[in-house]
Amino acid sequence: MGLFGFGRKKHAEEEAKENETDKAVDTAEDAETASDDSEENEATEERADRQPTADGERGENQGPWDVDDENIPDYDDYLDIGSLYLPFLQGIELRLKGNRQTNQILGATITWGDSSLELEAFAAPKSFGLWDDVRSDLMDANRGAEEQEGTFGTELILPVKVGKKILKTRIVGVDGPRWMLRGVFSGPAATDEGSEEKKTLDKYFSDVVVERGEEPLAPRDLIPMHPPIGPAERAKQAAAEGEIEDGEDGEDSGESKAAEIPGKPKGPLSKTLETETQTTLRRGPLFSEVR
Repeated sequence: MGLFGFGRKKHAEEEAKENETDKAVDTAEDAETASDDSEENEATEERADRQPTADGERGENQGPWDVDDENIPDYDDYLDIGSLYLPFLQGIELRLKGNRQTNQILGATITWGDSSLELEAFAAPKSFGLWDDVRSDLMDANRGAEEQEGTFGTELILPVKVGKKILKTRIVGVDGPRWMLRGVFSGPAATDEGSEEKKTLDKYFSDVVVERGEEPLAPRDLIPMHPPIGPAERAKQAAAEGEIEDGEDGEDSGESKAAEIPGKPKGPLSKTLETETQTTLRRGPLFSEVR
């Protein structure tokens, strides 16, 4: 009897020691988890407050981003237009540029206040970027073009004739993995270094996410775009694709998914479609003027 009692006591002591050890481990794990959560929250806040720097180098702390970047911001609430995921910003307007003959979308222009930002993403070689060559082509083709160091590295100031006026535009290019994103700024965002519009549109450009895709494209080809898909529509599309993988409603999912892609996104962006003759970098250092 005493033996079993001792055994129980010893076992109880061992259990107490184990419990103390477990508590210590749990406390350490909880502290580590809390630390991880704190670091994650700090990282999230840091991304929210992140401003583009003047070194021109995209990467760990500065976009534009590639969909496969490790430190990419959360773009679930972005507008999907194919090659680009565009952030939402209260008060901006989105215009899409298209080809009259093919109805293909060729570019997007963001307008905020008296400034605008034209966006186009082009395919690039794996081994080197395009912006240096494109910038050189633009310099050769436009006698009034001037280089300057700016937010995104070496930028171009290029005079453009709009009606009877000569306006200055600021052209920037950022090289990513197998792509180059070009931005054409006009208005105060192009010429007024201290303006709020320049600061806002610079950050907008830096927050854009690029998806190159696996489609074979020659260097300087425009990466394909499609009509805008909002966050809610993307979520429905992902859910429909999940049902297909699970073998549910496989035959009708294609029609259902197509029906869920609207021509106009829901959200603070307004969209109008303008059609223009196609101009890509393959045909020369051309870009569409803001009209």
